[in-house]
Amino acid sequence: MFFRNNRNIIKNIYLYFFLVIFSIVFSFPFLWLLSTALKSNTENIFEYPPKFIPEKITLNNFIEVWNTIPMMTYFTNSLIIAFISVILNLVFSSMAAYPLARIEFKGKNIIFYSILSTMMIPFQVIMIPIFIICMKLNLTNTYIGVILPTSVSAFGIFLMRQAYLSIPKELEESALIDGCSIFQIWYYLFIPLTKPSLITLGVFSFVSSWSDFLWPLIILKDIEKYTLPLGISYLMGAFSSNWRLIAAGSIISIIPIIILFIVLQKFFINTTEGAIKG
Repeated sequence: MFFRNNRNIIKNIYLYFFLVIFSIVFSFPFLWLLSTALKSNTENIFEYPPKFIPEKITLNNFIEVWNTIPMMTYFTNSLIIAFISVILNLVFSSMAAYPLARIEFKGKNIIFYSILSTMMIPFQVIMIPIFIICMKLNLTNTYIGVILPTSVSAFGIFLMRQAYLSIPKELEESALIDGCSIFQIWYYLFIPLTKPSLITLGVFSFVSSWSDFLWPLIILKDIEKYTLPLGISYLMGAFSSNWRLIAAGSIISIIPIIILFIVLQKFFINTTEGAIKG
């Protein structure tokens, strides 16, 4: 018994040691970005060996980047686009997942696997046809043109379908006996029971929309409509770039994602368990 306990302790020590090492490795880009943003103009950010701790910590880079480009305008644009994209993703993905999970009809599995297979297609392959469609619909240089192509995702449909499959059929049958329609069952029964999955999907949708660079770059023309990633790219010159300002702008753009994840991270555990059971 004594040796078994010692073996478990040693195993846990090794496990936590490797987890700490992996955490440091994966957090290295963010730590380097933060270190660059806090360094003054007198420090060489490209020196070797690199120094992670600035000699003199300064916030001037954050103030300067805020005054150099209209950060508040870009921040507001990103917030509007991300918020609407999240709402549409939650509605469309959950509505599309419900019949694929709970209603029996011919060809259901074929439709589901066809939707799932689209996850293997890179966006770069379909962005030209999507741009042509947006151009013919006069959606270029508009928020709607940015939002609509990302308003539903195969991942969202898959996630919500797995969540719906974990709900007992007895609850659905009881609701049918009480006279509820399919829409009422979806809205009053399934939506409240799958809140963790909905919040998880919302977080993923927000991060994807907030950090998207390529599609807004293609569809938007007016600078005042640019999102935050596009605005920060303006800090990069043709012949030289102030990497301290770029790092500071990147840190500012990451802050909403970090806050959102910290506030909602407790819902990820329940969602993962439901997806595995489903």
